[in-house]
Amino acid sequence: MVMAVSFERYGRLYYLDPGEFRPRVGEKVLVPTDDGPEVAECVWAPQYVTEEVGGLPLCEGIASAKDLDRDEQNRQRRADARVIAKRTIRQHDLPMKVVGIDFVDRRPDVDQLVIVYFSAPHRVDFRELVRDLARALRARIELRQVGARDEARLQGGIGPCGRDLCCATFLKDFEPVSVRMAKDQDLPLNPLKISGACGRLMCCLKYEHPLYQEFNAKAPALGTAVETPAGDGVVVGHNVPSDTVVVRLAASGRRCACSRADVCSPRQQYEASGTTTPDAAPIEPVGTPDVTPAADAVPASNAEPAAPAAPEEETREERRVRKPRRRRRLHHDDEGETAQ
Repeated sequence: MVMAVSFERYGRLYYLDPGEFRPRVGEKVLVPTDDGPEVAECVWAPQYVTEEVGGLPLCEGIASAKDLDRDEQNRQRRADARVIAKRTIRQHDLPMKVVGIDFVDRRPDVDQLVIVYFSAPHRVDFRELVRDLARALRARIELRQVGARDEARLQGGIGPCGRDLCCATFLKDFEPVSVRMAKDQDLPLNPLKISGACGRLMCCLKYEHPLYQEFNAKAPALGTAVETPAGDGVVVGHNVPSDTVVVRLAASGRRCACSRADVCSPRQQYEASGTTTPDAAPIEPVGTPDVTPAADAVPASNAEPAAPAAPEEETREERRVRKPRRRRRLHHDDEGETAQ
């Protein structure tokens, strides 16, 4: 069985093995983390799945009243730490932006730990800032600088499509995205059109790129003359989502959308072969049957004798094919015999 939980409202989903527990949607459960069990909300009740899924963390049980009180206190501490960190950064006049705060109080090697995630255009000397934050928060301080993509993941937001950011909901790792992917998908190269909330190329450019690569490798290129069920024409466009090719007919000049299989050469060759299955044996041409004369047949008395065969001419032709280097010498010999 599998269940899904989330630490934040409309945040990323984490899948667990419910074990012996059967929480309902909306209940608080304990989720194992590197810093100890944390409280999360069940957003997908335990249910059976068709495929066996292994390696999932095991749910540690339903959160008690004590766990809920501790979780509420930690939320308030994170909010207070964010306000103090922003004020201290302004006092030190540092080009830093606070992205997120984590409060850890169950690590065995430290009593209280405050992790501050920040973004900056370059490396920042924050040694004095760490001392002031430790004095103000009375806890151990860790500052971690994150990039633009991680900043968008931690803060969340709405993408150009109108949905929550992919990196803040289900993406685990960031894969490289290039402008070549936008070119292959015939997208405008305007940075405002293909950039996400982080200012980098949108991660969704990689989702359909393999489909476009496969289509471009098999479909006829633009300007190729093809044969369609409606007549001959020229390819003027592609429609990858519908797996069709736009063809301008030569007879009428109008455009029609044809399936890629109708204009591809392998399909046309298969239909022209006349075979019913791809593994069928090719049809051998039927020649004129050989007629063997009967043994008791008597030739006609007035029949003209057959002309003698010319083995010499056949032998010469065969010699020319077998030994092409002797053509010139044979040609001179023929001329000498003709001159005599």
